[in-house]
Amino acid sequence: MRLFADSASDLPKAFFEQEQVVLFPLRVHIGDAEYEDIRTIDSMKVYDAIRSGVHPKTSQASPEEMLKAFEQLAKDKEVGFYIAFSSELSGTYATAVMVADQVREEYPDLNLTIVDSKAASLGYGLLVKEAVKLRNAGENHDAIIQKVRFKADHLESLFTVEDLDYMAKGGRISKGSAFVGGLLNIKPLLHVEDGKLVPIEKLRGRKKVIKRMIELMKERGSNLDQQVIAISHADDLEFANALKGEIEAAYNPKEIEIHMVGSVIGAHTGPGTLALFFYNKTD
Repeated sequence: MRLFADSASDLPKAFFEQEQVVLFPLRVHIGDAEYEDIRTIDSMKVYDAIRSGVHPKTSQASPEEMLKAFEQLAKDKEVGFYIAFSSELSGTYATAVMVADQVREEYPDLNLTIVDSKAASLGYGLLVKEAVKLRNAGENHDAIIQKVRFKADHLESLFTVEDLDYMAKGGRISKGSAFVGGLLNIKPLLHVEDGKLVPIEKLRGRKKVIKRMIELMKERGSNLDQQVIAISHADDLEFANALKGEIEAAYNPKEIEIHMVGSVIGAHTGPGTLALFFYNKTD
């Protein structure tokens, strides 16, 4: 099985190379310059730009690159599985479906399944890693697709950001949902609902945000001690480590992964973002 994923999974470049996962990079625009996420830009360049007052823009993965990859898949008569960035946050999924349909006009036997992860950042990355693990274990492609879809349906994603107004400007949440509390140290807490980012509540200070995340893990999580928990941070490792310590003390999970929020996600959420991912059902 040939696996495809895009850069909104926030997995490192080495992962795609070592695990032979085909990468479709989304694009980041800073001023007049265009970059390919993961390939030609890292998230620190994005955060530095934001701090200097520049607002990076993003665009979906290249249809031309998808076309070439899907045509090659058809020519090689291999089975393909593309786990895509949430369709509610990017047009990349819809483009992939359109390109696959186009390829099928010339190659009717194209065997490619495209799944909407309804996820972002390292939560999406967990789904990609699950597919890799199952492929490497020799699972057949139908079982891999079924299990990844199950995981996608039961993924919990919790976020906090410094300023929701910035996300509203980028269209990632509605302007009516945005609220700003920087002067009062107010931290908005969000989750992902059907692929969309939805604010839950406002909390004052980091300690209360972490405490609430721990509470929500207890309310929503299942078999947390047996899970690999994922944490993404936007250039705030101290915040991520504080959350990690509280999770270890409360639930002692199998493993906790910490990665930096990538360039495309970070361009919309800004520095200081913290995200937590776990499952509400494991089997």
